[in-house]
Amino acid sequence: MLLRLDDVTTYYGQIRILEHVSLAVDAGELVCLLGGNASGKSTTLKTVLGIVRPRAGNVLIDDEVVNGFDVPARIGRGLAIVPENRRLFGQMTVRENLELGAVLRRGENLDEDFERVHQLFPRLKEREGQLAGTLSGGEQQMVAMGRALMSHPRLLLMDEPSMGLAPALVQQSFRIIKEVHEAGVAVLMVEQNATMALSIADRGYVLSTGEIVLEGAASELLHHEDLKRAYLGA
Repeated sequence: MLLRLDDVTTYYGQIRILEHVSLAVDAGELVCLLGGNASGKSTTLKTVLGIVRPRAGNVLIDDEVVNGFDVPARIGRGLAIVPENRRLFGQMTVRENLELGAVLRRGENLDEDFERVHQLFPRLKEREGQLAGTLSGGEQQMVAMGRALMSHPRLLLMDEPSMGLAPALVQQSFRIIKEVHEAGVAVLMVEQNATMALSIADRGYVLSTGEIVLEGAASELLHHEDLKRAYLGA
């Protein structure tokens, strides 16, 4: 198993955020993590990445417990993240932001990687020398995704990829996520847009107040009555 959370409980100070959370992502899978605001979705990604450490339970990569690994060590194991709100360096160019994604690959020729990113996001080739902070929201999302792909990830963590995007750009963003997945990259995607996320995912989990309350095949969750009432407006 590429990634597994085994009975993970986390706290911020004295406040419990996740309680006995268990989930898994296998190589090549696209798994979505659904839930409302303050359900613990982003904290789950931070726990996977090592920003938050479990109070109990284990995080495993390739079946090895990595609770003591810091963020760079986990990135070195093949993780990359597209954070909520993109988190670009606005005073750096598009190309410089993309180069940061390959910081652990110093000395390697990155030409093929830039070509791959430009094939997925032709607009970034046009904007290569532009400051990232001057881009539109959709273009910034492209840079954030391209930056993550520059690290050659085995598992791409995505935190609310549709947030702040116009409907047409949401469609484009999910199409690209699907393309990345079909190219062999596993994806763990946190998302509030349940319908869109489940439409491209293999499996899904639903968090509520820090606990997993539903899990299963995406096609089954899409038609689950509890999920439809809570998240799909049915």
